Amino acid sequence: MVEKAAELEKKYRQLEAELSAPDIYSDMERYTALTKERKELQPLMDALARYRKAEADYRSAEEMLGDSELGELAREEYAAARADMERTEEEIKILLLPRDPLDDRNVIVEIRGGVGGEESALFAHSLYRMYSMYAQNRGWKIEIANLNETELGGIKEIDFLVSGDGAYSRLKFESGVHRVQRVPETEQQGRIHTSTVTVAVLPETDESEFHLDLNEVQIDTFRSSGAGGQKVNKTSSAIRVTHLPTNTVVECQDERSQYKNKARALSILASRLAAAEREKQEAAVSAERRSQVGMGMRNERIRTYNFPQGRVTDHRIGLTLYKIDSVMNGELDELIDALLTHDRAEKLKEG
Repeated sequence: MVEKAAELEKKYRQLEAELSAPDIYSDMERYTALTKERKELQPLMDALARYRKAEADYRSAEEMLGDSELGELAREEYAAARADMERTEEEIKILLLPRDPLDDRNVIVEIRGGVGGEESALFAHSLYRMYSMYAQNRGWKIEIANLNETELGGIKEIDFLVSGDGAYSRLKFESGVHRVQRVPETEQQGRIHTSTVTVAVLPETDESEFHLDLNEVQIDTFRSSGAGGQKVNKTSSAIRVTHLPTNTVVECQDERSQYKNKARALSILASRLAAAEREKQEAAVSAERRSQVGMGMRNERIRTYNFPQGRVTDHRIGLTLYKIDSVMNGELDELIDALLTHDRAEKLKEG
């Protein structure tokens, strides 16, 4: 593994040399591509530097093991350096795993109320708030494409775009059924209700990689709908696009510009169709090769939010956190990091 990392170090040095060339800024497209490639290699180079330092400390301590005066200190340094080498070598193994080519994409998140009526819609709103706060914490940008609210402030459905560095890599395991157990505000007798909300996370599709035939798309305009109030658009600028061969429907009504709504609706439609195509291809692959973390399946129950017990449980990896308030306020890194670690461990087993 270390030898493979050392080979990639040559490529990293070459990238640095090219980026230092005086004329590099004359070709901004190439400059951007090289900068991105160097950034992707940086964590591996940092780990390799740590490994080499630990290895040097290990060799140095090894030479002093026979010294009668420094023997005890040398043994401690020897053991510590060896542990550092082993730990960093594992880190290098993970960094050498093939990257998901979609990881750097922006994402389209679709949240739909499920079982539970108004309580489900209220929890859909809670999940949107949770993801919004997480995005804000990471410096990402959120743009709502479609929003269908209820009179009590819940959300029947919402589609929104999350733009930012590594958005898909951090959110891709959020797809599935989210279950909530809590006492609804409308419940007079204090009984706990169980409701569900579905979340789908789609990587935004590049126009160059997926061709959407507009001859197969029906485009309709309508007035924005909603719970009422100032948010409702009085003009017919909302757009509904239907992919006729698959009957896939996308609505966009957040922008007041019909042109912007149409462009965003077509973008979301292309992303949905591309995701469906990827799912079809993945289904053809043997079940053993699919990640055990699971993602993208709308009917898969992935997580339970139990408010009376103050816990959040991710069923895919058996992780329970007794910090539901923090999680609902967008502090998702502990959950997401655990999912990523599990996914990498499974890939290492397969490799």
